[in-house]
Amino acid sequence: MVGEPAPNFILPDLNGQSVSLSDFDGKPVLINFWNTGCPPCRKEMPYLQEIYDYDIYHELILLTINIGESATKVQGFLEDNHLSLPVLLDSDGAVTMKYGMPGIPTTFFVDREGILRDKVIGGFPNKSSIESRLSKIP
Repeated sequence: MVGEPAPNFILPDLNGQSVSLSDFDGKPVLINFWNTGCPPCRKEMPYLQEIYDYDIYHELILLTINIGESATKVQGFLEDNHLSLPVLLDSDGAVTMKYGMPGIPTTFFVDREGILRDKVIGGFPNKSSIESRLSKIP
């Protein structure tokens, strides 16, 4: 899939509002698939939060896609861990399947033209490991 257009999707956020990947045409997008029961997912969340909060990345759209869990469970996890990341809910796993998920966490980097430029399987060990990949989607 790297080098090809990112598959579009429409998913609800935690407030029930529909969000589409195409809403962000012309902007770089980081898409992270995760679940609260995944230890590497939980470990990398603070690093994703740092990227989300850091002003230098003001054009970057960061979307986390939770797989198979309820909005209530995800909201509780975010609150317990002091996270404010945007979360979309893939309750039936359809988008996860569309992206051919080999395991979680998996992160995709989509450039301004909507092309998948990089894919990382597994959790990030620190913020700088995410930053090094962001150079692929300037």
